[in-house]
Amino acid sequence: MDQVTPQTPKNLNQSPPFADINLYETDLVLQGCAVREGAAHAEDELRAFGAITGSAENLARGARANTRLPVLERDTAHEGIGNGIVVYDPSYHELMAISMKAGLHCSTWQQLVSGVAPKPGAHVARAAAFFMAAQMEAGHCCPVTMTHAGVAVLQRQPEILDAWLPKILARKYDPAFAPVADKSAVTLGMGMTEMQGGTDVRANLTRAEPLEGGGPGTLYSISGHKYFMSAPMSDAFLVLAQAPGGLSCFLMPRFLPDGTPNAIDFVTLKDKLGNRSNASSEVEFHDAQGWLIGREGRGVRTIVGMVTLTRLDCAVSSAGLMRFALADAIHHCRHRAVFGKKLVEQPMMARVLAHMALHSEAATMLAMRLARSYDGVQDEKEAAFRRLMTPVIKYWVCKTAPNFAYEAMECLGGIGYVEDASPLARLYREVPVNAIWEGSGNVMCLDVLRVLKRLPESVELVLGEFADAPGGERRVRAQLGQFKDLVSRPETLEGNGRVLAGLLADLAIATLMVTNAPANVADAYLSARDAAADDALFGSVELTGDPAGILERALPE
Repeated sequence: MDQVTPQTPKNLNQSPPFADINLYETDLVLQGCAVREGAAHAEDELRAFGAITGSAENLARGARANTRLPVLERDTAHEGIGNGIVVYDPSYHELMAISMKAGLHCSTWQQLVSGVAPKPGAHVARAAAFFMAAQMEAGHCCPVTMTHAGVAVLQRQPEILDAWLPKILARKYDPAFAPVADKSAVTLGMGMTEMQGGTDVRANLTRAEPLEGGGPGTLYSISGHKYFMSAPMSDAFLVLAQAPGGLSCFLMPRFLPDGTPNAIDFVTLKDKLGNRSNASSEVEFHDAQGWLIGREGRGVRTIVGMVTLTRLDCAVSSAGLMRFALADAIHHCRHRAVFGKKLVEQPMMARVLAHMALHSEAATMLAMRLARSYDGVQDEKEAAFRRLMTPVIKYWVCKTAPNFAYEAMECLGGIGYVEDASPLARLYREVPVNAIWEGSGNVMCLDVLRVLKRLPESVELVLGEFADAPGGERRVRAQLGQFKDLVSRPETLEGNGRVLAGLLADLAIATLMVTNAPANVADAYLSARDAAADDALFGSVELTGDPAGILERALPE
């Protein structure tokens, strides 16, 4: 019988894998933001981390962690309620070790032990590294950000912070299911959401009763249910429950001080659309124990410091994912030939990519500018920017990421839709979560409205920054007038929540662009924005300037 000759060509007109690239050195926008916003001192570390996060080996780990998913099992070494454990593929643990070694869970809190003031730009340096870690693999970033943000809550109870901080600050990842005393490092999770309330946490039914007379720092017995609890492999969780004095915040350890598992019963792991490497759980508490953080009835005010920091990370992560999608799309189009030319040389594709590059630059600028406001703790203007613009930037960056990811996937054609041929299919499933978690779009806009109503002086400080854009940029002035007109009509304020948040985002982007971007890039962005409807598709507006020059800035050849 004649031997059949294989007919399938190999690697014919295909782009090479987008891997073994330095995610810092190839990103001129991120470099500029890091230096400008105060993290120049960290450039060597960021460059080294860029090589790690962009390596083929670690990108492959990210893909593996999203196909070999976590499962819920029972630890036979412990009996009864509380012995549920989440088992991960080794690739997930390797990703966690990389990000924790880089200090993404703790680097901005070092001064709490050393007593030395943090370096200027500590939050910016961390955000730039987090931006790259999300590109390596986004799911593992959840427990990293929860651990980092949890410290802001524990600061309200100094004696508990003192007990936990040394192992939070440790940079050697320890995944063992064991009491804190037996571990070298710990991570934190969070549980707020209940089935009947969702975002409305004041409708929570979980109950907490004092075991030691009650009061800050004392133990309570907690019973109830959380429909969604993040990072169930963690060593402790910040949870909300109804104490006698109202909704309160508690630190619930995985193990009790005597070394036995706490009565935390993981019912199931959520089968999520994306973010699949990261376990999320439904859980019941059966007289589980937790320490009250802050005062009874102040649970929302206590935990809001954590939520604010996680919102920052949502924006940074989404900006990072947009960056990776853009870079992969440009890379593909520079290698793939269609109709006698490279795709990137086709005028329509070049315009699509250039428009996307401008949007990605805007998202990166917003995220890093927001990170700088978290470094300016004592600065009145930075505090005002942080309060007003955290929900604005989280809203705009995270809300625009899904359409951006889809457009990047389409640039690759059919292979962009194939899970084992491109990372963009997985990325497309990943990006919606940041717009939903830590407050969905409408919740962000309601937060903006609260600032407009209650802190008008903070709003004026932020608007002053926008009004000071070089040359009194006419488009900035026009939008400032539109914004102030809408705010002057309180009867329509809530209905216009998304309009107002969008205007603030546009004002911030315009200010950052005209102040910091090359003139041709700023003009191209602003002209495209002027020409576009709110739902305009990428590439559907005319751009000023040369798309090839914009793409060279986006990803130098």
